[in-house]
Amino acid sequence: MMGVNHATSGAAVWIAATTAMPYAATGMFPLEATGVLVGAAVCAGAALLPDADHHSATISQSVPVLGRMLTGFIGEVTGGHRQGAHSLLAVIVVAVAAYVLGQFTVATEWVGELAPGPAIATVALVAFAVKARELVPSWPLAWLVGLVAGVLVVFFAPESFDWFPLAIVLGYVTHLAGDFLTSAGLPGALWPWVPKPPRFWRRLPIVSAIWLPNGYFALPLLGDAGSAREKLLGTALAVYCTIGIGYEVLRGFGYDPAQLLAGF
Repeated sequence: MMGVNHATSGAAVWIAATTAMPYAATGMFPLEATGVLVGAAVCAGAALLPDADHHSATISQSVPVLGRMLTGFIGEVTGGHRQGAHSLLAVIVVAVAAYVLGQFTVATEWVGELAPGPAIATVALVAFAVKARELVPSWPLAWLVGLVAGVLVVFFAPESFDWFPLAIVLGYVTHLAGDFLTSAGLPGALWPWVPKPPRFWRRLPIVSAIWLPNGYFALPLLGDAGSAREKLLGTALAVYCTIGIGYEVLRGFGYDPAQLLAGF
């Protein structure tokens, strides 16, 4: 799946999990409008993290020289693109790291408890997300938007930061789900052990596209990355995100969107 659709799907999953929008929410983790909006951007950015193993990913371009060095290092450590960083082990590592980062808070006398850990991570993840969606034309502007989001997390996000590790993990897993739906698939839950199917399996129709000759698993409903089907899904998710964000913006300003619509 392409980066822009990874980011969009991450935002969509977060909105579905947290919004109060009628008929379009799961009610899994309801939040106030600020938490929905900032969390959607964080989740969108987190949905780009698995591709930090690729030298040409969005993250590699975020900071001159350092971005490519970082993604090159991650690729070396994890075995290359779509290997360790796309595994169950990576999800566990990211979940633990996000939880620890979410616990990093500082008590102050003037504004109460601050969360520099989530704020710093938010700056980077939001910058990744807005640039992947091409909402801004340059990386300096992307980092500026990320900085604003980080300030919102410090001063206006929900008092409990339980939402932060959830946003990171949901975004990361959403990325893996998107890649699982493409023909290239994922290395599976047992990485670094990636058993290959027996030869007879490779000649079987349908199932040979699920357990691939290289040992990866896929449910290739979207076909190859960047396919027309993927673009159609990305467009539908973008429409959903636009409606959800509009709903939460109105809610954040104290309006009841349902009542506004009833007035028409």
